[in-house]
Amino acid sequence: MKNDVMILGQNAVYSCDTNSTGLNNNVLVVAGTGCGKTMSIMEARLLTTTESSLVVTCTKRQLVDKYTEYFQKLGYEVGEINFCKPQLSTQSYDPMAYVKSYQDIVFLAQSIIKADPQKKTATHVDPYWDQAACTLLSALIAKTMMEKKKANFNDVLECFDRIHLQEANSSSAIETGLEEEFCSIARKHPNCFAVTNWNNFISLPIRTAGCVYSTLASTISAIFTPELRKMMCLPNKADFRSLASRKSVLFVTTSAVNPALHSFIATFYGQLFKQLFEYGEEQPDGRLPIDVTVLADEFAVGAPVSNMGQLTSVFRAKGISTLLLIQSESQLISLYGEADATTIINNSDTYVFMGGNDLTTAQNISKRVDKPLQDVLYLPLGREYICRRGTRPVETQRYDILNNKKYQEVTKAYENRIRQQKIK
Repeated sequence: MKNDVMILGQNAVYSCDTNSTGLNNNVLVVAGTGCGKTMSIMEARLLTTTESSLVVTCTKRQLVDKYTEYFQKLGYEVGEINFCKPQLSTQSYDPMAYVKSYQDIVFLAQSIIKADPQKKTATHVDPYWDQAACTLLSALIAKTMMEKKKANFNDVLECFDRIHLQEANSSSAIETGLEEEFCSIARKHPNCFAVTNWNNFISLPIRTAGCVYSTLASTISAIFTPELRKMMCLPNKADFRSLASRKSVLFVTTSAVNPALHSFIATFYGQLFKQLFEYGEEQPDGRLPIDVTVLADEFAVGAPVSNMGQLTSVFRAKGISTLLLIQSESQLISLYGEADATTIINNSDTYVFMGGNDLTTAQNISKRVDKPLQDVLYLPLGREYICRRGTRPVETQRYDILNNKKYQEVTKAYENRIRQQKIK
């Protein structure tokens, strides 16, 4: 059986065969802006992938245009989900497409609530409000699925839009505008998941219910822009399981400056990992038929992926791995909290440091490579440290991808296509 390799530096090429290396293929790349991590690490990984599938998150669509034809010639199925310009997508992402059980409903609701970019800056927030908002969102998702055979998440959002809270005149109960719709469901299925969760919400005092509603409303308005709502209605939904059943590359195009997209992609990742993990569980050996690697540029800029810390500890057994590009450990801690960030770092058997000004990162690297702090802080441009579990750290030069023949061929073909388009 053939296995891919990964190039992490000059004369630093490693096998992706976890059985022979005894390591997982999770790679954490830490480098300040302009250190070349995208070009020398991420593009190098694209060029050395011939056996596994990839999910590639990028903020520059140039990568999609540059490598689509290359992978198609290798026999790969190539797709793109473009969150910036949905009309350019060849596949779409609708969170509802992957909901098959009550557990999936709860997971989706939790992923959306946790992905709210406003949660990053909030401190000492009572978890009750998030939990209650998840209950309300779960009720709406379940209701929508019961009423429509091919419901999309935009249907859930439209249902939420119809809620108008007010205190009932004749009792202490609240009115929402959805009473008759839920009563209709309750008459047929009195103790169903949707009704139970809805009753938990409407039994709250009006002020408490108002706060729960506001919590969910702020999350929805922060994440689901009109453009994203439109995307969820598009046909040709991305099939996560197909990534593990035939060699595929799925490009995910996003924006570096749009928090709403970051949050939506966090939900996307949460469902992607869950679907892949469950598909692996269904296999006789508990492993995906084809390994899947997720390449995530600027991973710590967006919103936290639900359960990411726990997931990284079980990826290897399922044939899943990640290549995460971040600017500093402090950035990761800010997003995930110290405990989960440490778990993500510890579960990455390969750690590449390409320089940066973050003192916390430099201090940790100083201990890892047993070098004076000043040597790490003033690491010359183009130099890097590679730390692999079980072996001594390596100091080497950044990979010179410009001299890679495949890279030259791909770049030349891409530039020719650009010239031809300009002529037309």
